[in-house]
Amino acid sequence: MGRPPLPLTVLAASALVLGTVAGPVSAREADRSETPVPSGSPVTDVSESAVRVRVPLPASAGPHPQACDWLSYLRFRHKDGPADPARADRILIAQPGILEGAGAFDSVARNTVSAAAKSGKHIEFWALDRRSNCLEDPTGLQAGLKAKDTRLAVDYYYRQKEVDGRKFAGYQSNDQVRWLQTVGLEQTVRDQYDLMVRELPDQAARKRKTLCGGHSLGGVLTGFFAKWDFDGDPATTGDAGYNQCSGYFALDTRIATGLPGMDGQIPEEWVPLVQFGAGAVQAGLETGIVPRALSAPAVVNTETMNLLGIAGLAANLDPGGLSDLAAYVPSGFNQDMTYRLLFSKDYPTFLKGSPTVKDFRFTNAAALGGLLDDNSQPLAFMQASVGFWDGGKIVDKEFPAPNDLDELGLGGLSRLLGKDKKAIPDEPGGPLYTWRNYDRVGAPDDPVHTSKDGTPFTSAGKEVTDIAELARSLSEHPLDFTEHYFPTRMVTDIALASSPGIADDAVHEGGIEANPILNLEAGDGLGSSDPQPGDVIAPGYQHIDVLTASAVQNGGGPEPVSANLAAFATR
Repeated sequence: MGRPPLPLTVLAASALVLGTVAGPVSAREADRSETPVPSGSPVTDVSESAVRVRVPLPASAGPHPQACDWLSYLRFRHKDGPADPARADRILIAQPGILEGAGAFDSVARNTVSAAAKSGKHIEFWALDRRSNCLEDPTGLQAGLKAKDTRLAVDYYYRQKEVDGRKFAGYQSNDQVRWLQTVGLEQTVRDQYDLMVRELPDQAARKRKTLCGGHSLGGVLTGFFAKWDFDGDPATTGDAGYNQCSGYFALDTRIATGLPGMDGQIPEEWVPLVQFGAGAVQAGLETGIVPRALSAPAVVNTETMNLLGIAGLAANLDPGGLSDLAAYVPSGFNQDMTYRLLFSKDYPTFLKGSPTVKDFRFTNAAALGGLLDDNSQPLAFMQASVGFWDGGKIVDKEFPAPNDLDELGLGGLSRLLGKDKKAIPDEPGGPLYTWRNYDRVGAPDDPVHTSKDGTPFTSAGKEVTDIAELARSLSEHPLDFTEHYFPTRMVTDIALASSPGIADDAVHEGGIEANPILNLEAGDGLGSSDPQPGDVIAPGYQHIDVLTASAVQNGGGPEPVSANLAAFATR
């Protein structure tokens, strides 16, 4: 059943001119706030604001922080566009992927809005933040950004240093996030619907003006949204998900109710508990045996997601400066094991634990590149093409898997690990390793580092994202790039969607086919294994690049994802 709408007076805030908004909440708008977000983006004709709308959780969610009764999104619009979103030519509404927040859409949103303006259309891009992001504390990162001091952020999160009288309360435990066990598929699609109704109360306008889509898991959520019935009466279709959108867009994903390239299913080995059924999963969540937020001992958890933001802040403020994060962040199992997993050259190095990342000298940009570049980061769903190492000897990174997977008959692992060969610095205690940005790969001064088989690790055609822009996206937004507390219930609900009580309201079987779809796939990303007629393929792109690629590509051409998305939105 749908919830009753809030008073329509809250929608008057849509008419505010962003430059005149004085603060996050005014007397005029008790249930909505919109705050301008300053930006260092080179795409200067796009304005950004952070919007919060009060949409309380149901009582069945149980005790939860008051902040979690609000939904948030980043609103990108052209600086000359209308302040009232109802007057925009089109609005794109995007669901993030797994472990992803609204800030991840920064580049693709700006590039798309700017490209549309060149054709005379003023469109908006709304990057959604899922409800669970209310648990994050951005105080340290925002203070570090304001003071231009990365150590201030580290001190806040690790040394109990106060910022404006506030101390970091620590990362939330499994018991503290008990309410997340109720935040699954149904709550997430309903949150999107409720937000759209609050911001655009005219259903006909929503149907005419909005395009719904997302990145990665966001395509699956959009697929369910399209089929969902929100008033509990399938005979009335004005509330149906497909009647809130005029079309769909998929960013290295599909608009579907299952994962692309896997016959629509989440492999049981990814979430072993699902083989025991929905009842066992629910019991596991209620007792706390199953973590309520997706987490691993290292690499993928709440703390490491926050550390990515801190690394982005350092690279944003001082890209060429000597990185001291590995030394300045206090030692602990989580961060030490993460460094060991990400920066070990081979299995002997990993087992010995030496040399460590602390034995090398990196610039802040190189440290960030080592964390997320497709020639370094071992997990395909976290990879971007931001350039390559420079400044010293580079060798093959053979951990956690060798670079010759195809020759060993293990090519199937590339879906998990990515297709590009991994590389790593090999001179501990030696030179300062720097980062060669995407647009300097293949330049006359490029030493062209080669793999053990004699082939270059990368080339200009494989590099698409500006590391400076990636650093800015990771650290600049009040709604950040990553999702620290991703609800486990979301994954299990999708895996068990055919079980009674999970997706019972996804009844409009023709909902996905009811509207046009634009598929924008990364040429080397997760969607590359399942090409379909009509797909727009971005050559050389990795999974994250569809969000972060630079507006100007190597060779001077336009960025294809945003160019095609703008064309789709302005038809």
